[in-house]
Amino acid sequence: MNYREVEATGEYLASLDNGADWREEIESLADEVGADAAWFNAMGAVQDAEVWFYDQNDREYRSVFFDEPLEVAACVGNVALLAGDRFAHTHAVLSRRNGQALAGHLDGGTVFAGEAYLRAFETPLEREHDEVTDLDLWL
Repeated sequence: MNYREVEATGEYLASLDNGADWREEIESLADEVGADAAWFNAMGAVQDAEVWFYDQNDREYRSVFFDEPLEVAACVGNVALLAGDRFAHTHAVLSRRNGQALAGHLDGGTVFAGEAYLRAFETPLEREHDEVTDLDLWL
């Protein structure tokens, strides 16, 4: 297990812009506040979504695109540096109008309405390639 103690440098609330990309809005917030490490929660709705599932056998992401309005019932993730850029590792539970839940790595989605909470940390997190999983993880 890899762990570290973190000290918060700030806590931020944001309203995401209608028509923007969900993940990019969180990355923009991290850019604006200078957060090279953070934890976030968010909720709201998207007009569409691209959800990824990591196939552990083939070691690659499988992408599914949903071209429909969805509620973002829960969204959680962290911000870390990936190749020098801030990257929001975003997971979400999305809900269809009939209540069916969809979940996974939220790579993108067009914001209808969204609210986010971001807690920034002093020590940067940097993602590096992990040979065992073939993923970019903070180590």
